[in-house]
Amino acid sequence: MRFPQPYRALARCLQIWTRNPDLSCQKFSTCTPVLSRSPTNHTKSYSDTLLLPKTELPLRNDPAKCEAPFRKKSGEDLYRWQWQNAGGPLFVLHDGPPYANGNLHMGHAMNKIIKDIINRFHVIWGRKVHYLPGWDCHGLPIENKVLQKLGKDQLSLSPKAIRVAAKEYAEQEVARQKEEFSQFGIMADWSKETTYRTMDHDYEMRQLHVFKKMVEAGLIYRNYRPVHYSPSSRSALAEAELTYKDDHLSHSVYVSFTVDIKSEGMSNILRELFDGHTQIHLLVWTTTPWTLTANMGIAVHSELDYSVLRQKKHGNLLIVGADRVLDLQEIIGEYEEVAKVSGSELVGTTYLPLFSRHADAPSTSSLPIVPSAHVTSDSGTGLVHCAPAHGAEDYTLFRSLGLIPNVPQGDNDTILCHVNQEGKFTSKVADVIGESTAHHLIGKEVLGEGAKAMSTLLSDMGVLAKIQKIKHRYPYDWKTDKPIIMLATSQWFADLTSIKESAVASLEEVVFFPLHSRNRLDAFVRSRSEWCISRQRVWGVPIPALYHVPTDAAILDSQSVDHILTILQEKGVDYWWDGPVEEFVPPHLRKEGENLSEVYRKGTDTMDVWFDSGTSWTMLQESLPKDANRQFYADVCVEGSDQHRGWFQSQLLTAIGTAEQGSTPSSPYGTLITHGMVLDPVGKKMSKSLGNIVSPMTILHGGKDKKKEPAYGADILRLWVATVEYWRDAAIGSLILVQCSESMRKIRNSARFMLGNLNDGKDLVNLQRVSRSEMSLLDKYVMHELQKVESVALEAYSSYNFPKVVNALSNFVNITLSLYFGAIKDCLYTSGKESVERRAVQTVLEQTINTMTSIIAPILPHLAEEIYHILQQHEDKAEGASVFTKKWSPLPAEWEDALVEKDMNELLRVRAVVLSLLENAREQKLIGSSLEAEVEFVVPNEGDSPTLELLRREGDFLETLFIVSAVSLTDEGSLGTSSPKWLFTDSISLPGCEEELGVRVLSPKLSKCPRCWTFTRHEDETLCKRCSLVVEN
Repeated sequence: MRFPQPYRALARCLQIWTRNPDLSCQKFSTCTPVLSRSPTNHTKSYSDTLLLPKTELPLRNDPAKCEAPFRKKSGEDLYRWQWQNAGGPLFVLHDGPPYANGNLHMGHAMNKIIKDIINRFHVIWGRKVHYLPGWDCHGLPIENKVLQKLGKDQLSLSPKAIRVAAKEYAEQEVARQKEEFSQFGIMADWSKETTYRTMDHDYEMRQLHVFKKMVEAGLIYRNYRPVHYSPSSRSALAEAELTYKDDHLSHSVYVSFTVDIKSEGMSNILRELFDGHTQIHLLVWTTTPWTLTANMGIAVHSELDYSVLRQKKHGNLLIVGADRVLDLQEIIGEYEEVAKVSGSELVGTTYLPLFSRHADAPSTSSLPIVPSAHVTSDSGTGLVHCAPAHGAEDYTLFRSLGLIPNVPQGDNDTILCHVNQEGKFTSKVADVIGESTAHHLIGKEVLGEGAKAMSTLLSDMGVLAKIQKIKHRYPYDWKTDKPIIMLATSQWFADLTSIKESAVASLEEVVFFPLHSRNRLDAFVRSRSEWCISRQRVWGVPIPALYHVPTDAAILDSQSVDHILTILQEKGVDYWWDGPVEEFVPPHLRKEGENLSEVYRKGTDTMDVWFDSGTSWTMLQESLPKDANRQFYADVCVEGSDQHRGWFQSQLLTAIGTAEQGSTPSSPYGTLITHGMVLDPVGKKMSKSLGNIVSPMTILHGGKDKKKEPAYGADILRLWVATVEYWRDAAIGSLILVQCSESMRKIRNSARFMLGNLNDGKDLVNLQRVSRSEMSLLDKYVMHELQKVESVALEAYSSYNFPKVVNALSNFVNITLSLYFGAIKDCLYTSGKESVERRAVQTVLEQTINTMTSIIAPILPHLAEEIYHILQQHEDKAEGASVFTKKWSPLPAEWEDALVEKDMNELLRVRAVVLSLLENAREQKLIGSSLEAEVEFVVPNEGDSPTLELLRREGDFLETLFIVSAVSLTDEGSLGTSSPKWLFTDSISLPGCEEELGVRVLSPKLSKCPRCWTFTRHEDETLCKRCSLVVEN
């Protein structure tokens, strides 16, 4: 519809607030036209009689103007204020420390924002929040970074030089990450006193005291046994430090071992079977051919059947699992089955060492075939090569059979191991394969050239049946992303067998979100019997052990540790590396005349970084107020799903391991919340090689090309976190951010509409608020829906289901408020300022903006602060109190009204038919605005219905709901004979009535009012009746 010239400016303004609030004009007064519409064509200005919206809330979110000014007020200042002033119960969210290395990534952003949403909800709910951000500062990645920076390796620098450089680097990274975290809108006091670092002296000493308690409880011991070992890190690793790759490529081999026909332990059945044969072979398959020099036995399953085959090619006998014969036919060749025997018959038989055929190979006794339940017929040959130095199952098996002794100190000479800490073959391999052959292996990496050299050697010996490339699941070092090996070394362990049942029992009191995450942590704890806690690095907390040089025996007891800790408390943990060993030897070990520096040495191992971060609960133990009713140190811990193997577990184990004797051990946390990983838009893991990394700082500030990568700001990033089901893996990308931006725009513009029609709160100063009884059905309905949304939000925040909050709010904004705003604009703009109808609407808007601000505040703190600042009417955004200082007060229950909802839903059913007919008129270009139409309901001649009663009762309200100029109810006989200019009809069913209700949308009978634009003016009048009264007053 084309408006005459005098109306075009106002038409633009009304389009802003009626059809598309997103295009709102910020200077409403300049858009108000001089209106001239009267039967006598007299001109009169009505611009100053319209109550158009005015607000300072900008249409669009500019992070520099809408977020940055509130960051300090809503961040550090707010945290300090609530800690000093909040009177509610204490809520503790314990921060799992991120690693102090590199810029923040999307995982960091998701993690910290989830925590902040939880904290902010508790603050606005009136509770005192304890939240100390932390950083994990020790370990290999930082040590490697500084070594790369210095251009040196670990052996060419002193421990002090490495530690000084590492500490400096860690401090630099903490400062950088702290600044980036604050830009996410995180409520925290970032000062040194209210944050923690695992390299802080007090932190390190608390950790060492936890270690001492575990020593006193008999949980710490040293052992020589196979552990996960990373050649790339030159250190042992715990299970929690491994990642597994399903596409690791190995060169597996099938190798034949020769049975010792003189074996004393051979069963009579086998002796008779082998009589007359000199070549009987055992076919073995392994994916780690480099471990064959450390072979100490072959395992079979006692209850499996094994086939004895005669190979037709050379007449030799070959033994393989009976169930594997068909799968191995290509390797075996043509054969004849001589017999089947059980695995128990093979046990006790011995075989010749694989490399004994070499002329200069040392003479070695035969090796045993042993029984083991871990042998299966699912793959391989049914016979398993055992190398206790390189396999935990092999080590446990040989220990249980008494084939290797327990050696707690130093190397165990009974375990064959020819690989050093660089992952290379050592000269000791000559003890097995002979000097003439050893040079092919010595110094070569077992995961590289060494494995290839081994395959060549096996082929030259004639024992290699086949090489087969396979892709399979294999463990990698999570820090270096390089494959690891199992390697026997002397390491320190924490015994978990005696505490894991208590640990599992304590988890019964813990709440898990999502629920299934309980099973994951429970399974990890149950599956562990020990924890390798020593690492061969410099940058870490030392294991305070002394070693007796003549015997290489480790000394670690309560007295020695207590003596050492007293020194470190006074002189700092670095003194362990700098101070003389004599100072650390406790009095009870000193002997007169001994040169202590020659008799003792200090250990060089450091603690696993999971032990570092796992003792962080001790900080809460010391810092929290003593409360007899407090069961857990931390109410909530929030981390990614990988922390079931890491921090969640290490906290639990150190807490249970240091519990007082006779007490019932308790978990250090009451609730564990697990979030997923952040993926790219197509669900792939982000990586530099794929070029699909989305940086949170780019989302905040924009990329180089602002059109492609606009600056969205923190609130939109936070809205994304709150929108996704964060307990699953979540995708992010440009399209997803655009969708979040659109959701934010709708929320912002709804707030803008309400602020504009409250004159940014100025109208509230003298507003005579209206009671519920004076409100329209629509006003009551909006309050009812608002109360429902608030109830959902409160429940969802309490259960950490933020998407439920966002969905409920979005539906309220997009459906309920969209309906309401469209219906009330006429009343807001054209009714009298003191009219009951307008005051009722403003009463609803006031409550809606206040409640909505409370709902959005934990997720969108900057927008909430912006709204609250405008309502408080402060000029400087840094001035005034934070919105979070105003406690969230839920709406009274009286606003919940099922009858109002029922009535409104029925009217909306009728409205849908009316809107359909209006759209028909619009499509035929008969109307532009719905105000150019009126509605008639033709009631049935007989029967009655609750819907008819509702329409009659709410007759005056129907014009507002349908946004038309008039609504009337009539019967068919009263329609008259005059014909409207145009007419569209339909009907709608009536509950409880056989006849239907007729619906007529037709051209208006009266003329257009030049002030309110409704067709309610009589031809001989200047304005409609309502506008006349308003203008007169």
